[in-house]
Amino acid sequence: MFESLPDIPRLFTALAEWGAGLVYVLAIARAPCPHDLAPSRLMSRWRIAVTAAGGLVAFVVTQELLGRSPLSLWIPGMGLAFLLLWGMIEAGTGAPWRWVTHVSVRAFIVAELAASLAWQVVVFFHADREYWRPESLGGFIALASACLGIVYYCERRVLRQGLSAPLTRGELAATLVVGVAIFALSNLSFVSTATPFSGRAGLEVFYIRTLVDLGGYAILFAQYERIQQSETQRELASIQSSLEAQHRQYLLAKADMEQVARAHHDLKHQVAAIRAELDPGRAAASFEELESQIAQIGQHYHSGHPVLDVILTAKGKVCSAEGITFTAVADGSLLTGMSSMDIATLFGNALDNAIEASRRVGEPSKRLIKLALFRRGRMLVLRVDNWFDGQLHVDAGGRLTTIKADAMRHGWGVKSIQWTARKYGGQAVTRARDHWFTLTVLLPSTTLLEEQ
Repeated sequence: MFESLPDIPRLFTALAEWGAGLVYVLAIARAPCPHDLAPSRLMSRWRIAVTAAGGLVAFVVTQELLGRSPLSLWIPGMGLAFLLLWGMIEAGTGAPWRWVTHVSVRAFIVAELAASLAWQVVVFFHADREYWRPESLGGFIALASACLGIVYYCERRVLRQGLSAPLTRGELAATLVVGVAIFALSNLSFVSTATPFSGRAGLEVFYIRTLVDLGGYAILFAQYERIQQSETQRELASIQSSLEAQHRQYLLAKADMEQVARAHHDLKHQVAAIRAELDPGRAAASFEELESQIAQIGQHYHSGHPVLDVILTAKGKVCSAEGITFTAVADGSLLTGMSSMDIATLFGNALDNAIEASRRVGEPSKRLIKLALFRRGRMLVLRVDNWFDGQLHVDAGGRLTTIKADAMRHGWGVKSIQWTARKYGGQAVTRARDHWFTLTVLLPSTTLLEEQ
């Protein structure tokens, strides 16, 4: 009864391919972004809806036309189906072409898996019935949807942080080779039964195809996890380097403040010496020298936390030299329990980014930075606002990227802040509106989670 299984109806194939594309569009488009610079939720829903509707029509029409074409066009038809998947995912996500290609390979194998598995089960239970009956079509849709639902759950877990940094050519080439090999092995029995890897019985052919597609998807899924792990390791290494640099900067600034404190202590003696000077000319010159020294000393901040005082003073001196108006209202006593390195990371990176953005503002009166540290309810809130020129650089996941040429050594400031905030159970978000860029860090505690 099962020696010769009928081919999967073209409509069923189209539904499986469309469903696989929609799974990845939803998984990528709805992955959480670290800030709200991504398109609004309303726009995203419209984009997904239009992409889904257009994709469904395109897949159904294309598969029906391919079903009426000669068998010699089967392989080109599979290539056309892949291109449709590629176009649907690109239109729905707007991701870089390399990532779209990588994801499309996975989506294509998932479509093959869902169609093969669902059709195999439907034929087993409805071998003596018309396949267009409601129970057959409904059974196929239910089984394929269950398979795609499991894939969506798995993909959402690995896409929590969105797409990673740019995909390398080697990683993309490996994905394509694996995808082609999986497709060739899973469909080999449909081309020829005279090979050691081909099945000859009807159910056996579909069984082999289902198992190969399942194993192939597992391989591609594991490959993507490895790509993410490699990117995470690179980020952690750069973040650690940034942490160490911030800590060294704090130690240098602390030594500078000690020198400033000694200068302040000596001021009263210098003033007394000037008052005793009989020559008016020499007295005037001494006063000018003293004013110059005072100007170099700059403003000191007394927030209630010595580490924060050092950072604010050091960054305040930089702002003064750059012609940036810097104001800070901070209750440093709220940082009790937080390590000096983490304080340096949060405030140092936040102010460094604000200073870098302010440098690009042409009008001096708009070079503004405002910092506030306060408690709201049970949350500690750090907020840094700065005026910027309106130009932001973001990657495919909506995350801020550096404008500097050396992307491996720069562009880790916001990531370091987010990583440090998560250590304390908090989060860091950014917002850009009306030329004002705002970084907000929310911390429920200043005690490390590991210590709790």
